[in-house]
Amino acid sequence: MSDALSEILRGLRLDGVEYGRCQPSAPWATAYPSQEPARFHFLAAGSAYLQTPDGEWMELAAGDAVLLPKGDAHVLASKPGVPPVPVNDLPKRQLCDGIIDLQCPCSDKNNLLFFAVMRFNVDRMHPLLQLMPSVMRTSDLSSSEPSIPPLLDAMMREVEMNRVGSGGILARLADVLTATIIRTWVEHGCGTATGWLAAVRNPDIGRVLAAIHLEPARGWTIAELAKLMGASRSGFAQRFVDVVGETPARYIAGMRMHQAHQWLKEGQRVASVANRLGYDSEASFSRAFRKMMGAPPSHYRSKPAMGDAVLR
Repeated sequence: MSDALSEILRGLRLDGVEYGRCQPSAPWATAYPSQEPARFHFLAAGSAYLQTPDGEWMELAAGDAVLLPKGDAHVLASKPGVPPVPVNDLPKRQLCDGIIDLQCPCSDKNNLLFFAVMRFNVDRMHPLLQLMPSVMRTSDLSSSEPSIPPLLDAMMREVEMNRVGSGGILARLADVLTATIIRTWVEHGCGTATGWLAAVRNPDIGRVLAAIHLEPARGWTIAELAKLMGASRSGFAQRFVDVVGETPARYIAGMRMHQAHQWLKEGQRVASVANRLGYDSEASFSRAFRKMMGAPPSHYRSKPAMGDAVLR
């Protein structure tokens, strides 16, 4: 399982969008809206409560960190019931390269929150992100993974020292930390494995999934994947359905359309995406995409950057 997961995580990376800190004075509460990027909070000192996306309150202690991989709406507060202020309404001050200071109405040096807005190189439709819970707390995982607290400490020091290049170092530390959190959660913190997770834990199917995830645009055949697993085509197909819960062909189609979705969001032309995936025509790709994704490719395509002329 670890080899398959390592291969899948190798293709899952974070790009730091914004890092920062705040030192709020009680009573305080900050509301974070739903967004595409992931959010990360680390309580370095003091105490706080997190209102999870399902409305429950979670008490945080100093040293706790939470990752919200899907960017769901939530609230951080000194205690439940304090009226929250939208985070976008709070002024920001640049501390140094890539790091900001969130200006709270009052400051208390006994409280220190470190936060990050992180964008995965895949979107929320990725099977791994779909599987994750809305909130992952490191205190629940650090006993299984002793490297988590030192990584958090290193990130906090980069924020506090205000040194040149801190933003770049934080981005790399965040990559390692997030991959560690996900791996530890998969290995120890997610209870009974079913569906996609059961497949990653299965040595034979895990190898197949790792290959598909590393080359999602490739036109995989059942024969190729069966050979990779070391089984007959019929034996492989049945085993895949038993473990993953859907046919290999459907899973491959989903991953290919997920890759197409990523390219469209980057502003690539529909015709270019169709060609890269090996479709004979833009029309046939558009039909397949709409059937799988529920909307035509043009619905997801980002506008080209200024100066990038697109002829349609």
